[in-house]
Amino acid sequence: MSPVKSHKRELFYGLIRIHVLLHASHEPIFGLAMMEELAHHGYRIGPGTLYPLLHGMESSGLLRTLPGQAGGRARRLYRITPAGREALRKARVKVDELHHELHEKRPRRIGIGRASGSDQRES
Repeated sequence: MSPVKSHKRELFYGLIRIHVLLHASHEPIFGLAMMEELAHHGYRIGPGTLYPLLHGMESSGLLRTLPGQAGGRARRLYRITPAGREALRKARVKVDELHHELHEKRPRRIGIGRASGSDQRES
């Protein structure tokens, strides 16, 4: 895998995790349905990537699994945990901040040309 693809994938993993938490906060989810939902948003993710991601989110306490039925089949369903709800709440705040900054005409200067200790934007 090229370094660009690797970095791109790494960049989008956080967004995919947020998608998973969002959907799991509304209803139990399962892998295939989540892959289809992510594809709807332009993410091409296969089971070899999604299931380890779901298992990792479960191991970190953001999701929990339970046996269930979906589409007439036995499925491993994922539900959000209280820790997952808190992580989603915090992610919403950060995503809102990022969305605002992404759409600013001129983001706040942070490097060369910024006056030390100043938070002023250039006009």
